[in-house]
Amino acid sequence: MTMSLPRPAGHEADGAAAADAKPVWDLPVHGEPWERPDGELVRSLNRVSSATACAKLHELGIRRSYLSGPTALDLGNKVTGPARTLQFMPQREDVASGLAQEYVERSTALWAVLEEVQPGDVLVVQAYGSAFTGCLGDMLVRYFKRKGGAGIVVDGRIRDAPRVRELGVPIWCTGTTPHYASQSELFPWAYDVPVAAGGVLTLPGDLVVADDDGAVVVPVSKAQEIVDSAFDHEQWEEFSRMRIDQGARLSDYYPLSPDSREEYEQWRASKR
Repeated sequence: MTMSLPRPAGHEADGAAAADAKPVWDLPVHGEPWERPDGELVRSLNRVSSATACAKLHELGIRRSYLSGPTALDLGNKVTGPARTLQFMPQREDVASGLAQEYVERSTALWAVLEEVQPGDVLVVQAYGSAFTGCLGDMLVRYFKRKGGAGIVVDGRIRDAPRVRELGVPIWCTGTTPHYASQSELFPWAYDVPVAAGGVLTLPGDLVVADDDGAVVVPVSKAQEIVDSAFDHEQWEEFSRMRIDQGARLSDYYPLSPDSREEYEQWRASKR
């Protein structure tokens, strides 16, 4: 579809030519279809914490996986799912303006991406950490929940916080604001496209692991490797935690030494 700039109230049309003027840019921009990851892989990755996923990705050479900025709106949530992306861009009034509020927003990527949401999706929003852009509010989060979305990670703010909290949708954001999405400096531009959220490149279909430590982006190609290595890592951390609680020295059990590794292997075998 195409989109033209709404005229302020009280201004008359300058003629048929103005009414039919070609828009500066066709909006919203919609990316290419992407392949959804295997459901069993998603479920397996959900057993991995964001901290472990981040550490294991670093070992594999992926240095930037943590989305800096967004924190949990409410603690105690954990989600893992494929990234459904939404990109905001700076407003330029000859291209797109938010003066008409929701009446213009419903023809943008913000409304369009919600129609594409499938059960289990994690919506990842690029909004430059803007304090003046309420990327989603009560009605949109309510619709996201109805569509089966798993969680939302916003490199920016939300609004209608009390009602949004009541919905119980896990959300990571940089805070709250009374502003609607296009009220100030940004405009919903594109969806299902690569986004830069929290300083991290997120591609549509990447896997997102988010918990109380924050959100981490896991490339699908690395996910199984993360699952396999994380299982051993989290098991030996469980063992080390137990031994430290029993009074053992930290340096003997974190990380494991050759001697404590042997002790750990015996402990693990006894649990099978």
